[in-house]
Amino acid sequence: MREPDRVSDWVALVDACYPVADAEEWDAVGLHVGDPGDPVGTVLLCLDVTPETLAEAERSGAELVLAHHPLLFRPLSRLTPDTAAGALALRAARSRIAVLAAHTNVDVAEPGTTDPVVDLLGLRDVRPLAPTPAAARVKLVTFVPSEHTAAVLTALAGAGAGVIGEYDHCSFRVAGTGTFRPSAAARPALGRRGELNEVAEDRLELVLPAEATRPVVEALRDAHPYEEVAYDLVPLAPEAAGGKGLGRVGDLARPQPLRGLAARLAEGLPSRFLRLAGDPDRVVRRVAACGGAGESLLDAARDAGAELYVTGDLRHHATLDALATGMAMIDAGHYATEAPALPAVERRLRMEAGRRGLRARLLPSAERTEPWSDWAASAVLEGEPPAGSADDEGKGAP
Repeated sequence: MREPDRVSDWVALVDACYPVADAEEWDAVGLHVGDPGDPVGTVLLCLDVTPETLAEAERSGAELVLAHHPLLFRPLSRLTPDTAAGALALRAARSRIAVLAAHTNVDVAEPGTTDPVVDLLGLRDVRPLAPTPAAARVKLVTFVPSEHTAAVLTALAGAGAGVIGEYDHCSFRVAGTGTFRPSAAARPALGRRGELNEVAEDRLELVLPAEATRPVVEALRDAHPYEEVAYDLVPLAPEAAGGKGLGRVGDLARPQPLRGLAARLAEGLPSRFLRLAGDPDRVVRRVAACGGAGESLLDAARDAGAELYVTGDLRHHATLDALATGMAMIDAGHYATEAPALPAVERRLRMEAGRRGLRARLLPSAERTEPWSDWAASAVLEGEPPAGSADDEGKGAP
């Protein structure tokens, strides 16, 4: 009988698709509630952990909730039902439902959270608004007797060196001649003490993550035949991690007025409200966007030459400041600028689960976690004048 999927299998799967290492330092991704060894037959994919999504997980028999927004985003000093996060975590634990979060590691991915907005607007020459820097790398250069090069390369690759993208054992070698004269106290693997020796050697070069330096050097010392191993460690200049990064910026195929772009977003996003800051008739071409709460990238959008910035959760004064610098904004809401990305996340997880032979059912949540409702003057109860009107206690509006 086949073993069931485990929570740990799905933690590893999510990390393969959306590496925890890609998350922002301040973020709280990974397993928040649950035992990694527990079996999983159904996984519920959702944007937020709420009483409604937990009830949905309970009804569907899900043993794991995979949420975009972390349940335990801020540290808790105690786990009690006195806080929303505490109450939800306790409920999940009592129902034996594990909770896993993939947040900014999804935001920066290709495709990431912002890409549905990019696709909806038809932006071209798109790049990250805040590129994710690649992990620090080092180049290892060592010198090996030719007959030992293959064994040393195998050892170094096993310790994590020589990986470039989807390729491992990546190296460069060139033949040369090494010279040395061992002292009387030396114990040379090759050559004679007190004599100048010449040995056919290979110069062997590999790149490695900086964090793997210690195990790689240890593997080099263990595998190399020489008593004294000659090697250089050369720090490499940082570079962007491919196309990963928060937000996106690109150009429209042709300049368009803000009102038309706002109408397209209002029709294409699951937004119950959409706010436009700027002259609706202004024509723009370069657009920046960030799914969710993107106020922190306002400066990056302006520096990228964006004439319009599309995001959610913009505050009053930040919006006024941006307008004063000449950049228009559309606030389409946090939920509406992130929820459209979940189908792509679902497809990617299904593909990787199939490749790994995992069989748990992946169920997209049917719960809409947009907390806001529409409210307008027409919603005022019949017979009651709106607050601040001339009929309100006989006073005019302040």
